[in-house]
Amino acid sequence: MPNSVNAAVDGITPRPALLTFLGGVGTVTGSKFLVESDHARVLVDCGLFQGLAELRRRNWRTLSCDAEDIEAVVVTHAHLDHCGYLPRLVRQGFRGPVVTTEYSARLIEIVLRDSARLQMEAAQHANEHGWSKHRPAEPLYDDADVDRTLSLLAPVPAGAETEIAKGTRLTLHPAGHILGSAWARLTLEDGHTLAVSGDLGRPGHPLLRPPEPFSGADVLLMESTYGNRQHEEAAARAAFAAVIGRTLARGGTVVVPAFALDRTEVVLHELAGLRRDGVIPASVPVYVDSPMALAALDVYRDAIAARLPELRPEITDAGRAALGPGPFLAARSVQESVAINETRGPAVIVSASGMATGGRVLHHLRRLLPDPRNAVVVVGFAAAGTRARDLVDGAVALKMFGEYVPVRAEVADVPYFSAHADSRQILDWLRGAPAPHTTYLVHGEPEGAEALRDRIRHELGWNAVVPRSGERVLVR
Repeated sequence: MPNSVNAAVDGITPRPALLTFLGGVGTVTGSKFLVESDHARVLVDCGLFQGLAELRRRNWRTLSCDAEDIEAVVVTHAHLDHCGYLPRLVRQGFRGPVVTTEYSARLIEIVLRDSARLQMEAAQHANEHGWSKHRPAEPLYDDADVDRTLSLLAPVPAGAETEIAKGTRLTLHPAGHILGSAWARLTLEDGHTLAVSGDLGRPGHPLLRPPEPFSGADVLLMESTYGNRQHEEAAARAAFAAVIGRTLARGGTVVVPAFALDRTEVVLHELAGLRRDGVIPASVPVYVDSPMALAALDVYRDAIAARLPELRPEITDAGRAALGPGPFLAARSVQESVAINETRGPAVIVSASGMATGGRVLHHLRRLLPDPRNAVVVVGFAAAGTRARDLVDGAVALKMFGEYVPVRAEVADVPYFSAHADSRQILDWLRGAPAPHTTYLVHGEPEGAEALRDRIRHELGWNAVVPRSGERVLVR
């Protein structure tokens, strides 16, 4: 807790821990925070950089410390920007435990296997077509790296304090962001505490209970994805229903780029309601075209069957019916995905990736964007440098597969489906807790991080700072 009394390890008063911001600063991707004390090095989150080319190139850089010197990695949840660098870290020599929750561990396997497949396919395509400057092009990591990573997963129960390295104890608290997500609280060997929000969920998440309240820490790392925005949930739900209805009425197809983890489940839950309300006629097919999303759906269904406490009671009571517009059509194989492209007439397609950086959704966008009868609905945060962000910003053409595709379809930005808390909800989560010595605003683009910093300073009176990439500070 704040103002904690120094503890002694081996009879020697330890020095304050050093915190280094290795990623997730000035961007919503690549979260990595290194905590170094006298006897332990712990990395909190190990995410992949995405979006702008200059960010993606950072995935290839060597970390500022040797991977084999890191005793443990804590992963707050299974999104790629928080766990996607793990196999690269293992390739570099990391062999410690990867500590996370049980359901995060299950989802991490799905995410990393899919990421390795995409890495290997991209390298193969580059070598076959000669578009990479590297000869030969290589993947960031491969299946063997993922296998080694998965063997290191060490799930722990939420709420239980666990020693993860000498003198360093961890407690994970439900964060309400995606299934298994947590905010982390580290008690360091000198007695000081560090809390990391991970990605904080919004209280109105349709599937998950609200995040467990913040209980204080000496230092807090607070995500700021929506630090300058506020979700207008009623208006956004109405806008989503409206764009679906008018697109189907004019004979068009709606494509929803959706993250495979949680976003697909939330979108399907909403589409189920629109089916019941008649907005989506029974004759209109709803496709889910993402093997990764379908695998994640199975994990969510297992959680519902197990009546996992982090799920809302009405979701566990509804059972399988809570996750689909009954029935949706699953495209698992490549052939089934290609067959969707042969369909004509009104339809809804939910496909990954959510920011349209890759995956099967690109094939649907290439086919559907030139036709003004169709619509693309962006349902979450779109990072700078991604195709989804280009669409939201009004791009008239989108580059895919080496060519520019004209954008004539309707584009709707409906951030209601974001699994992130907005600025007001973050302030509510912080309110009532004792003030940390310092709150660092991370995992946000500069405008969002700076806006949230100013609100925390003015409304809570806390010391709030936007750190720089690579900056080192003491935990005290």
